[in-house]
Amino acid sequence: MTRAALFHLLRSQSKQLSSRTFHSGYHPCRSGAWPHSLSTKPSFDSTIRFAAAQKRWASQATTKEDDSKISIGPQRGREDGKDEKDTRIVYHGPISSTIKKVKLLSLSTCCLSVSLGPVITFMTSPDMNVILKGAVASSVIFLSATTTGALHWFVSPYVHKLRWQPGSDSFEVEMLSWLATSIPRTIKFADIRHPETNRPFVTFKANGNFYFVDAEHCHNKALLAKLTPQKFESALKNL
Repeated sequence: MTRAALFHLLRSQSKQLSSRTFHSGYHPCRSGAWPHSLSTKPSFDSTIRFAAAQKRWASQATTKEDDSKISIGPQRGREDGKDEKDTRIVYHGPISSTIKKVKLLSLSTCCLSVSLGPVITFMTSPDMNVILKGAVASSVIFLSATTTGALHWFVSPYVHKLRWQPGSDSFEVEMLSWLATSIPRTIKFADIRHPETNRPFVTFKANGNFYFVDAEHCHNKALLAKLTPQKFESALKNL
């Protein structure tokens, strides 16, 4: 009798344990493990979130890497969002950001050459004549300053941005100074002349300065026609 009661008690306890296990989400499988079926969805959601976060991180890393590169071609990014707010911008230089980065690189190397060139020359060769050291240091400074000045002369006519309101008799251009800072200039169409020079990359001349606009990226053909006067038109304006 005692054995039967004990057996009945054990049997009831096993039934209660199995029912609790079933309601809590555990199911037996052939391998003997008891996986939790309800935990599949949270783990799947966490996997999706991790993949999305990893994708966002990869896209941000790619954007930062692209911004740090010096590439030749139209740049799309933050500047486009700013330009969309200014409806007067009708032209944007396709290699504007590239020119600015190259100028900053040239300026930094020029400053380093001017400041550290003489120091390195006088410290690395103690047995060299002082006059020869001065000549070498002066040559390094002159070469660096010459290349920086030549780069500025070459890209100074480049128009980075052009703002114009249709119907207006003037427009505004944005240029770069020798320190790679923006310089706005207002030009009247009446002051535009044909550039009588052999200087490369020049579209028109106004108020004694040369300007270059990439015709392939200027989508406003009416504006482009006003910016590229012919020789006989310039002669008539001078009369």
